Amino acid sequence: MDIPLQPWRDTLEDLGLAGLVRDPPALPSPAPRPPSEARPPRPGPGVPPAVQPDGPGARPDPAAVAAAPSLEALQTLIQDCQACPLGAGRIRLVFGEGNPSAKLLFVGEGPGRDEDLQGRPFVGRAGELLDRMIASIGLQRTEVWIGNVVKCRPPDNRTPTPQECQACSGYLRRQIELIRPRVIVTLGATPLRELLGITTGITRIRGQWQRLEMLGGIPVMPTFHPAYVLRQYTQEVRRAVWEDLKAAKNWADGPGEAGAAPS
Repeated sequence: MDIPLQPWRDTLEDLGLAGLVRDPPALPSPAPRPPSEARPPRPGPGVPPAVQPDGPGARPDPAAVAAAPSLEALQTLIQDCQACPLGAGRIRLVFGEGNPSAKLLFVGEGPGRDEDLQGRPFVGRAGELLDRMIASIGLQRTEVWIGNVVKCRPPDNRTPTPQECQACSGYLRRQIELIRPRVIVTLGATPLRELLGITTGITRIRGQWQRLEMLGGIPVMPTFHPAYVLRQYTQEVRRAVWEDLKAAKNWADGPGEAGAAPS
């Protein structure tokens, strides 16, 4: 009796079980299909129409990303992104969370182990400290927006490469355009480098206002990443971060136009 070989393989691939089941007994190869009957490529499970189903290089159409009408639509669009090698190793894409109309937007580097498991940014020890940092200026996590430069966890929590950051850059910029924050707080050196092209060490530039040339110019306050604060848990470091966040909140609460950078 003939075994329907191709449908059997297709079903296992769709279920992600192709490597767990032995192949059936080998049968003579069928005659090749005429060009008119060639099978079209099969998109992976859950890939939205705007994603090109071309294997490891699959990524959302940049034009669709730039035109996403809401954060929800953007998240749906990029959920299955495979634009860089990080996508293949992730458990969950970490889109970001918070108030979609937040005055303050926090940008970190990338998800860690806990974030990858939960699909939420800053939920490990560094996240607990970030929550306390935000509370120190009279706010809660739900009142701000928290995200990262890259949306998938780098292996061993290493720093994402410039190529990996570039693959996610359009997503972060569209998030900023949709949220329209009054102030962006960059946590550590990576978001400062990727958003502004600044490579100066964070210990030298933290606390000094910068400007992101989007939406008329958005003030950017660089400060230490919470993971650094955990490693260097001194009164001096904690006070420096508190001063940075206090300055960011004061500007965000001020009467100035949204997007107008301080001099």
